[in-house]
Amino acid sequence: MTDKTPLDTAHAVMRAAPADDTARLRFYERIADSELFMLLEEEPLGDQISPVLLDATYVVVFDRAARLAGYVGEAAPYVALSGRAIARMLEGQPLGMAVNLGVAPSEILLPAEAMSWLRDTLDHAPDQVEARIERVLPPSGLPETLIAAIDAKLATATGMAAGAFLVAVEYAGGGKGHLLGFVGAIERAQDALVRAASEALTFSGIEAGAMDVGFFAPSDPVVEKLARVGLRFDLPQGEALQHTPRLPPGSDPNAPPILK
Repeated sequence: MTDKTPLDTAHAVMRAAPADDTARLRFYERIADSELFMLLEEEPLGDQISPVLLDATYVVVFDRAARLAGYVGEAAPYVALSGRAIARMLEGQPLGMAVNLGVAPSEILLPAEAMSWLRDTLDHAPDQVEARIERVLPPSGLPETLIAAIDAKLATATGMAAGAFLVAVEYAGGGKGHLLGFVGAIERAQDALVRAASEALTFSGIEAGAMDVGFFAPSDPVVEKLARVGLRFDLPQGEALQHTPRLPPGSDPNAPPILK
C-alpha cells in the first residue's frame, strides 16, 4: 500500500494548508474524478446495490481495489463508480462517504453535508454563449491554475470534440469576457463538456462568470480567429462516443444505482 495516488497527494496538500480554499477544492475535485471502489453487502442485483454502511452513516469506499481488499482482509463484493456518481447516488440519503479508512494516508470521513455540497457544485454550469461575437482576442489575466485545470479536464474527454480554444471576446452590445470554444463537438457530448468547463472553474476557486462556453462547427468562420489568437487544447481522439457499451450501474449520472 505504499504507492501514492492522486487522492493521497491532494489530501496531503489540503492537510498541509487547512486555510487554503483552493487546496480543499482540488481535493474535492479528485474525489469527484476518481474511480472509487464501494464495499457492498452482496453482489449487485441489476441496478440495485447494498452498500456496507459504517455506523449507519457512511458508505465505505477506496480509491484502489487493493486498498479495499486490505481493509476487508478477504474477497468481498464491490462496485466501481466515480466519486461524482456516488455523490448523485446518495442524493436524498442522509449518508456520507468514508474514504480509504485504515489503509492510506488519505483516509477521511466526508459527512452527508459535504456530499450534498459536492453534488450541488458538480451540478453548477457556466453560461453557454448565445450572443454574437464581435472581436476575438488572446486570453489574458486568467490564473495558471485555471489553465492547468482545463487541460486536465479535457485530457479525459476522449473523442468528444476536435479541439478547444480559450480566448478573450467582445460581444455585440458591449459585453466582454473569456470564452472556451469547442470545435466539432459531438452533440450528445456537449453537456459533459459544459460540466467539465464548469468544474475547472469551480475547483480552481474562480468566479463562474469568468468564462463562457461556446460550440462551433469546423466550418464556422470564427474558428479561424479562435485558432489564430487562442490558447489551444487538444482533446484525445477515439471512438468512445460512437460505440458506447452498456454502462455498469452508476456510470450514467442520469441513472445512478438504486440503494436497497
